[in-house]
Amino acid sequence: MEIGSHSQSGKESHLSPSKSQSMKKPGGWRAIKYILGNESFEKLASMSLIANITVYLRTKYNLSGILLVNVVTLWAGTSNVSSIVGAIVSDAYLGRFLTLLCGTICSLLGMAAMTLTASISELRPPPCQEPALCMQPHKWQLALLFASLGLIAIGAGGIRPCNIAFGADQFDTNTKKGRAQLESFFNWWYLSFTIALIFALTGVVYIQTNVSWVIGYAVPTACLALSITIFLFGRHTYIYKPAHGSVFADMAKVVIASYRKRKTRLDNGCSYYNPNNEIDTEEACKSKVKWLNKAAIIVHDQNELDSNGVPINSWRLCSMKQVENLKCLVGILPVWIAGIGCFLVMDQQSTFGVLQAIQMNRSIGKHFQIPPGWMGISSMIALSIWILLYEKLYIPMAKKYLKRDSRMEMEHRIAIGIVMSILCMIVAGTTETRRRTLALRNGSFESPLHVYILLPQFALSGLTEAFAAVALMEFFTRQLPESMRSVAGSVFFLSLSVASYLSSLIVNVMHSLTAGRGKTAWLGGHDLNHNRLENYYFLIAGLGGVNLLYFLFFARKYIA
Repeated sequence: MEIGSHSQSGKESHLSPSKSQSMKKPGGWRAIKYILGNESFEKLASMSLIANITVYLRTKYNLSGILLVNVVTLWAGTSNVSSIVGAIVSDAYLGRFLTLLCGTICSLLGMAAMTLTASISELRPPPCQEPALCMQPHKWQLALLFASLGLIAIGAGGIRPCNIAFGADQFDTNTKKGRAQLESFFNWWYLSFTIALIFALTGVVYIQTNVSWVIGYAVPTACLALSITIFLFGRHTYIYKPAHGSVFADMAKVVIASYRKRKTRLDNGCSYYNPNNEIDTEEACKSKVKWLNKAAIIVHDQNELDSNGVPINSWRLCSMKQVENLKCLVGILPVWIAGIGCFLVMDQQSTFGVLQAIQMNRSIGKHFQIPPGWMGISSMIALSIWILLYEKLYIPMAKKYLKRDSRMEMEHRIAIGIVMSILCMIVAGTTETRRRTLALRNGSFESPLHVYILLPQFALSGLTEAFAAVALMEFFTRQLPESMRSVAGSVFFLSLSVASYLSSLIVNVMHSLTAGRGKTAWLGGHDLNHNRLENYYFLIAGLGGVNLLYFLFFARKYIA
């Protein structure tokens, strides 16, 4: 169902709770301020958990080594892959508004449960000082922890594919002004997300690490409640677009129908099912992946249409519009794969980067220790500075002196992001070599090297996100039809998910290949000083180099 009344054409509608409400035109920046407000507080809450979850699991649940990395990466991957389910629910049943609302409520319940795990000591294993002697959590304690994280992952599935899509719905992309506003919206969305993350990394992470985990988790729980309130408060300003049915179901139908007609020949005499002539069939027949067109071929001797001209079996005959929607998705896959390589680098900083910080000198003066979770601040500061310079300095100057809108080409931004990801891993590997050498020379668990030395690798991770992630999000939204905007959001987060799963796979494979036989394992155990993390970083840098070549010589051709 969808809140609001919509026209018979099914194009769009807006909610009118009472006739006394303001009759101003819905949508535009008037609605965006509420959507960004909802997004900011929701991200402040979720990032307060994500940024410090590695530290929480290590210090409160006594998890370490490969198990710790697997829990964090697999949970992150599941949170992102659930966006596919959220997109299906949004497009086929609830619409974006209700899916967003339900997702935020689910995240609130999960965050409240995490607060309980922090406040009730019986829900965790007993604390200890010596990592090697720590008692591992009981299965029921892990079950409760995973249930809490699962609720948050389900909530993320409703929020992530719909937030950007619902914001994009507020602009008329049929006009030049609307398209320009939409492009600015992507950057402002990312900026609001970044500012929320900076607050999460500074204030909330500090409270969690140095004051109380209970208060540190109660704050994001309250932020989620505030996020829901803001979102509902702006309900009269939104443009609501109704659910159009599941795009994913349509895609499955196209694949099945084209397979069933695999022996049917494509020629100029074919008749295509194209109601209302929505698609230019001549152009469609010239486009790539032409074999999918077989799904829309009308085989007259099989009586595929009823007396009203409607397909009798929608799994055997599809419309040209359904076929073209799937072609659009197939067309973005090469660029989507390139994005996974960038996000693989970002994953390393949220796990191994934080573990590096734990084993370094974090002192400022005699009484203050920098929380390991604070290291991500440099990523967000770098991202924020670039977006502000780009929006407020680069673009205005280009308009003034070049007399045109001189935004950077999408393919250039993605390529720069990939280069940044490679540099990030090279710097991280070099830094780890120095950190480990000094720790072994000093004979201590913590290296005397100060944690500030990690700032460059985290900043490069932020620039990877600023260039590649923003451009990829914009690319997916622009390339897919308006009816598939939730799919665009879910495709973006699916790439994050695949990167997380791929990271976990590489970690486990490298641990299996390098552990034992008297060799120093690259990864695993309680102490990075006994590992060779730098080799793992250089391996990821090498994969980044392969990704750059793949993008430059193949994937970039698919950017229209």
